[in-house]
Amino acid sequence: MHVVTSAHGNQGKLLVPRLLTAGLAVRACVRTEASANSLRAAGVAEVVVGDLGEPGMAERAVAGAAAVYHIGPTADPREREIGFAMIDAARAHRVEHFVFSSVLHAIITDLVQHEIKRDVEEHLIGSGLEFTILQPTNYMLPLRMRPVFSEGVYRLPWSIERRQSLVDIGDVVEVAATVLLDPRRHAGATYELVGAERLTGHDLQRIISDVLGRPIGLIEIDAESYLDAWFGDRDRSQLQHQARVLRALSARYTSHDFVGNPNVLTWLLGRPPTSFAAFVETQACIFKKE
Repeated sequence: MHVVTSAHGNQGKLLVPRLLTAGLAVRACVRTEASANSLRAAGVAEVVVGDLGEPGMAERAVAGAAAVYHIGPTADPREREIGFAMIDAARAHRVEHFVFSSVLHAIITDLVQHEIKRDVEEHLIGSGLEFTILQPTNYMLPLRMRPVFSEGVYRLPWSIERRQSLVDIGDVVEVAATVLLDPRRHAGATYELVGAERLTGHDLQRIISDVLGRPIGLIEIDAESYLDAWFGDRDRSQLQHQARVLRALSARYTSHDFVGNPNVLTWLLGRPPTSFAAFVETQACIFKKE
């Protein structure tokens, strides 16, 4: 049995079908019945519904599992505690392989989520479990392309002058599946997953315009506009941790480049990483069909 947490999120939606196609039994962990129903419709026989931060949920998730792929809940104030609980439960239930989806440069402690993931990495390394840690850089996300196709504008919530290394989420999922299907080869490894390009906002604008064959606008939005885009009219007093996460991202990526090296990802894929231009082409085709 292979456990996947956040199984209906950005990674999970792509990873679970891969594992099923490979013939693996999958236990998907999600928070809502709506997500559970989607996964059951996709062929997942066993779904755990609930909050992994609740007592006993981590044990329920991992009992009888051979491997765990843990994706921490995005911007959840209990992300660290949930990660620790999953690792401790996996150790108690003698899970053979624990794969943790972390982040590139987890040592950057002025990024709130990075510090949390660094702590989870440390707990995992000290647990005695066989492990693999994946450290992807920022994803090329389809959601960020929606305003481009509908409004002709690319919005960036940090400095358009700073360079960023990006990675296609499909490449990350391909690596995750490879690791889970061949655990002995990848046990004890920590892999940085980084695309080959280092792109400023201006570079992103140019590539999108070239792919679409028309000029695209570029707007740098401030941290508060970033929060508005994420939370809308929701009560900010109930979202203090999430706000800290997003403000920290905006501040760090405005004052520093965030770059890495593509060698490891290239080796793992056996091919060059997906370029941003190829990603835009794919998303444009999907948008046209909708």
